Amino acid sequence: MPSAKDIQAMIKEKDVKYVDVRFTDMRGKMQHVTFDIDLVDEDFLTDGTMFDGSSIAGWKAINESDMKLRPDLNTAIIDPFYQQTTLALFCDVVNPDTGTPYNRDPRSIAKAALNYTKSAGIGDTVFFGPEAEFFVFDDVRWSTDPHNTGYAYDSTELPVNTGKVYPEGNMGHRPGPKGGYFPVNPVDSGQDLRGEMLAVMGELGMQPEKHHHEVAPAQHELGLKFAELITMADRMQLYKYVIHNVAHAYGKTATFMAKPMFADNGSGMHVHQSIWKDGKPLFAGDKYAGLSDLCLWYIGGIIKHAKAINAFSNSTTNSYKRLVPGYEAPVKLAYSARNRSASIRIPHVDSPKAKRLEARFPDPMGNPYLTFVALLMAGLDGIENKIDPGAPADKNLYDLPPREQKKIPEVCGSLREALENLDKDRAFLKKGGVMDDDFIDAYIELKMEEVMRLQLHPHPVEFDMYFKC
Repeated sequence: MPSAKDIQAMIKEKDVKYVDVRFTDMRGKMQHVTFDIDLVDEDFLTDGTMFDGSSIAGWKAINESDMKLRPDLNTAIIDPFYQQTTLALFCDVVNPDTGTPYNRDPRSIAKAALNYTKSAGIGDTVFFGPEAEFFVFDDVRWSTDPHNTGYAYDSTELPVNTGKVYPEGNMGHRPGPKGGYFPVNPVDSGQDLRGEMLAVMGELGMQPEKHHHEVAPAQHELGLKFAELITMADRMQLYKYVIHNVAHAYGKTATFMAKPMFADNGSGMHVHQSIWKDGKPLFAGDKYAGLSDLCLWYIGGIIKHAKAINAFSNSTTNSYKRLVPGYEAPVKLAYSARNRSASIRIPHVDSPKAKRLEARFPDPMGNPYLTFVALLMAGLDGIENKIDPGAPADKNLYDLPPREQKKIPEVCGSLREALENLDKDRAFLKKGGVMDDDFIDAYIELKMEEVMRLQLHPHPVEFDMYFKC
């Protein structure tokens, strides 16, 4: 890990003008404060800087607003989107009087989960590899006025634009519904845009691996190499930051909404996971699909606690417009080495070192620190209690007879249901002091505000269905 003197040398070498300190709120949005370089000394870099936490949703009250941001010097980068040379640092949020981690800081919670994994003697390294999908539009508009509620979006790739008159002419090459998976340009119009995104990620040391068009028109995915839990959660925040800003620079807009487009695929975030100890992979073994007992128990924990995990991994009301059968969004709580309709897949690999599981139900809308923590803590509970995940599901779960389908549990059908399950099933998250009741209660209260806002607002589709009643 670099020292404060190393960072100061970097500041001098790069002629840095500002330092940007960043943290993540409970919903998962990255926040920042920028300081003039004259205020950045060794104390700033090692001890941190004060800020007002009362304005962050779900955090401190106005009468206890003072909090401290402590930079993680290992995360230092030069921000590529600022005109003035600016050094950016991810921070942990700590209590100013004691210097202890703030219990509602997602990054600190993730560190606590990693420490718990080590102290429990299960493993010393936890790897995560998320695959986050997103849409890129040319135009988006919405209104939530009581008398004028609705939304509209557009992309040159949308099939509806086949007959649209463009000043420069309609070139006609565009993917149809569910037709976007892997066609070359000009059908894939996002090649250069994604290439620019990947190039920026490479410059930031994020270890990008690939990019491609996704199934729906205007839908895309970039791939990052797996990394340790904290590093990967930081990179997911940068991943979204880079995509938003590169799209903006191209005159376009990117969204990680799970389901912006009706009647086509939504955006998920498949999360690959594995645990190692003493340089050895713990998920490789001689059981089903080359898994170890420990990995099967880990899967059992995820299946058991999936409905509580949903509160973090599928943390919006929009998430549950994706989690329906028929759109490659697996809702069945089962595991399989071949069956992508199962919510947990075991990828085929050639080496025991690559043995892992892939949770397929999460989406990229929420907080990556909390999503990873919820999956990990559920898995650890499965290992501790040797939870049997049951038999693998190697059939297409959507083709089963209704009677058989009912026997297989499913993820939640709404954010309200997920929050209710989190409220009831929280003990596994509190082990080792990783989360506490204060945080979980505050999170539920914050997300219920979103549930109620949507629930109380009449929807345009309701006018279509019910106005003439």
